[in-house]
Amino acid sequence: MAVSYNQILADLKRKTYHPIYMLCGEEPYFIDLLCHVFENQILSADEKEFNQTILYGRDVDAQTIMEYAKRYPMMASHQVVIVKEAQDVKTIDDLVTYAEKPLSSTILVLCYKYKKYDKRKVLAKKIEAKGVYFES
Repeated sequence: MAVSYNQILADLKRKTYHPIYMLCGEEPYFIDLLCHVFENQILSADEKEFNQTILYGRDVDAQTIMEYAKRYPMMASHQVVIVKEAQDVKTIDDLVTYAEKPLSSTILVLCYKYKKYDKRKVLAKKIEAKGVYFES
């Protein structure tokens, strides 16, 4: 579903998590703020060691992202996988297989900056159906 910045923040404060988030747009300010919240407020310091993964778009492909996203959390309620600069993932459209059946114990956050992700693509439609699509 397409939602606003304030809606996402309110959900996170209520601990209402969706399995996949696409944060995209030409304005990186709100994307960075939300990314910071995902990074610092979902897991405690002890839980982060095993359950939080931060990846960078130019260093990974869709297969690697899916491998991290399919892991189960250890001694925590959720596994958090953040992909910063997701616009640099060359095979990002391949994430559609994960978006069809995302793990409920994983929170996958795609920070797609400086441009909008094409909403006509299958991946965007799957994310809107199963998770959160945010445009900044």
